[in-house]
Amino acid sequence: MLIEHYFQLIISSVIFSIVGLAILFGAYFIVEKLTPENTWREIVHNKNVALAIVFAAFIIGMSIIISGAIHG
Repeated sequence: MLIEHYFQLIISSVIFSIVGLAILFGAYFIVEKLTPENTWREIVHNKNVALAIVFAAFIIGMSIIISGAIHG
């Protein structure tokens, strides 16, 4: 009975992690489509540090929001 409870907790954690990552990537692609430049090319090829910091803050912020929503 105790093993079944732990198994259920592990499965729900994996499912919430997958859903959280899907939401994070979905939000990233929405922002990518809304911006006029290709942000990944701008960060990697043109070495735009300011844009990299903005997108890092965006990803961290979205991760905190998703984590709070999942864990209640």
